[in-house]
Amino acid sequence: MAKISAAQVKELRDKTGVGMMDAKKALVETDGDMDAAVDFLREKGVSKAAKKADRIAAEGLADIHVNGNTAVIAEINAETDFVAKNKQFQTLVQDITKAIATEKPADVEAANDVKMNDGTIASEITEATTTIGEKITLRRFLIVEKEDNQVFGDYKHMGGRIAVLTVLDGTEDVEIARNVAMHIAAINPRYITRDEVPQEELDHELEILKEQAKNEGKPEKIIEKMVQGRLNKWLAEISLVDQPYVKNPDVTVGQYLKENGASIKAFTRYEVGEGIEKRQENFAEEVQNQLKK
Repeated sequence: MAKISAAQVKELRDKTGVGMMDAKKALVETDGDMDAAVDFLREKGVSKAAKKADRIAAEGLADIHVNGNTAVIAEINAETDFVAKNKQFQTLVQDITKAIATEKPADVEAANDVKMNDGTIASEITEATTTIGEKITLRRFLIVEKEDNQVFGDYKHMGGRIAVLTVLDGTEDVEIARNVAMHIAAINPRYITRDEVPQEELDHELEILKEQAKNEGKPEKIIEKMVQGRLNKWLAEISLVDQPYVKNPDVTVGQYLKENGASIKAFTRYEVGEGIEKRQENFAEEVQNQLKK
């Protein structure tokens, strides 16, 4: 058996766009013959997945897996929202999240090499890409650890379009932690408390509010008081504990937590596709292009 070098693996990856494990396997199977390895990948359908590498995957699902004192929140993307209803894709998302919780990789690159089912996360994604017919990617994940006296709260909206993971102190009631996660899914706070808002962001908002007040022609003597009032309102809107609790707007989230002897240590909110620039498709034009092929 020929010894496969890292340079050969890189060359095959550059030629085909497949993952490292797939490239290495193809070279091993073909005793290092580059052309045969390319054919091997085509025969296995992996090159079909590689052709989809330039597509934009901005849909998909977010998932949460809790295992004792460890929880993982992850986002796996596909090209269309139809795939989110595909049972194979849903199972893939769950299996990936669970595998990450078990192996605790450092980052997405390391996660792709994590063993899952009969292969790795990367190879399972490649296989699913080939079967389902859309580009699928592991976009991001976060591993969260808690203490024995803390509790996780997990909530998924629309089956995983939005996923939220919370960590609460002072209670063992999962329902309270989940209620707060539900609120976060709905209202999307940016910070737990106003004290967490960076000074740079605070100064920026203050300057905007001052300019607004000046443009409204308000007298100088009342501008400072008016700006401070608007700043406090803005801080309350972006700070979780100051927000009216979505299930009972008569109290804030902070008051709800206090009434239950709890406090929130951390939260993570994933919304599928956030921050990804989605390509705008002209459906009629796309159909016409398909008919010409």
